[in-house]
Amino acid sequence: MKLWQKNYTIHADIEAFTVGRDRELDLYLAKYDVLGSLAHVMMLERIGLLTAAELALLVPALQRIYQTAAQGNFSIEESVEDVHSQVELLLTRELGDVGKKIHAGRSRNDQVLVDLRLFFRAEIQDVTHLIEALFEQLMHLADTHKDALLPGYTHLQVAMVSSFGLWFSAYAESLTDDLQLLQSVYKIINRNPLGSAAGYGSSFPIDRRLTTELLGFEDLNYNVVHAQMGRGKSELFLAFALAGLGSTLGKLAMDVTLYMNQNFGFISFPDELTTGSSIMPHKKNPDVFELIRARCNQLQSLPAQVSQLTGTLPSGYHRDFQLLKEQLFPAIESIKSCLRIATFALSQIQIRHHILDDDKYIYLFSVEEVNKLVLAGVPFRDAYQQVGAAIADGTFQTEKTLAHTHEGSVGNLCLPDISARKQRVVGGFGFEQVNQRLTTLLDNL
Repeated sequence: MKLWQKNYTIHADIEAFTVGRDRELDLYLAKYDVLGSLAHVMMLERIGLLTAAELALLVPALQRIYQTAAQGNFSIEESVEDVHSQVELLLTRELGDVGKKIHAGRSRNDQVLVDLRLFFRAEIQDVTHLIEALFEQLMHLADTHKDALLPGYTHLQVAMVSSFGLWFSAYAESLTDDLQLLQSVYKIINRNPLGSAAGYGSSFPIDRRLTTELLGFEDLNYNVVHAQMGRGKSELFLAFALAGLGSTLGKLAMDVTLYMNQNFGFISFPDELTTGSSIMPHKKNPDVFELIRARCNQLQSLPAQVSQLTGTLPSGYHRDFQLLKEQLFPAIESIKSCLRIATFALSQIQIRHHILDDDKYIYLFSVEEVNKLVLAGVPFRDAYQQVGAAIADGTFQTEKTLAHTHEGSVGNLCLPDISARKQRVVGGFGFEQVNQRLTTLLDNL
């Protein structure tokens, strides 16, 4: 069944090429397509294009399809082109002509737009909760190990004193930036495109504000051409947010693999969290974090992939957009799996204490000695020269003490402030309002 089919049959090779992976990837959208259809038919009844009796037939039928999709049992038949066609086919089989009425006032163009918005919105909520779990793990580690000192590096050369508390909480705070970017994308996505039809509106007296309210959107995309131009642009914005999150996780994974190296030996993991070598019996490889690093490097290219697909397209719908699902859907799954496994692995990280007792790290305290001279009244440049000369002639000595008190330093990690920032950002998404609207919509079933 094809919603557009008339009195001819498309060539099988053309059908196979144009459908591509849609039957597979549209399964991600099934329950969201039903939600969109539910809001749409309720609106159609409100404006008189469906009777109350017809709505009373459609609602429970859609409920059954939603439950099937929510339980993972929804399938798209071989002869059916996409999820929209399958849902309409199921309704028509059960209800006859009533099932054929649900498409009035919309196009597959705005159908897929609303499906994607609802899907992306739910996935962003899932990703946010996974980021929160990793954030809490990092903050717990930062607080637990705040007094354990660690070498800090610039140019991969020993530079200044750091700490495990500083290292763990740095990545926690970085996640708040990633959440902020993700929230901005969420705000853009959380606007209703339904009713834009093929991109130029409808002569039916549809009520777009009603579907906006029913589906829990914060607002609607007012201009119908702009609503259609959101296809590709929404995916691009989401790609940037995923790439930003990938940058944080990838850098963390690189640090972990480096610090596990025997030449550093700052951290380790239980044997069961590492892998071995087929030839070297001593090996404990950080394969988990190497794969996180690799997956996150892949995510760095995601915005380029999306923009290369859509960057030269004029306004209006184009079939090119279909391929965006092949890029975004696996990317979302990838970042979620990275967040889960990173949180799990870090919950069992083992750190080495007293690392700085080794004399090879003595110069980490050179800046401390410079600052002590400055506090005693020596001009900074002179103090720098004095300490530099002592290092050069081998007479440099230090008590290996720190006096860092300012916000965000080794001695003042500001962990409560970082946690408060995260809470503010997460609260700004408005997940609760959206979930309440969808619960109300489903309760009407």
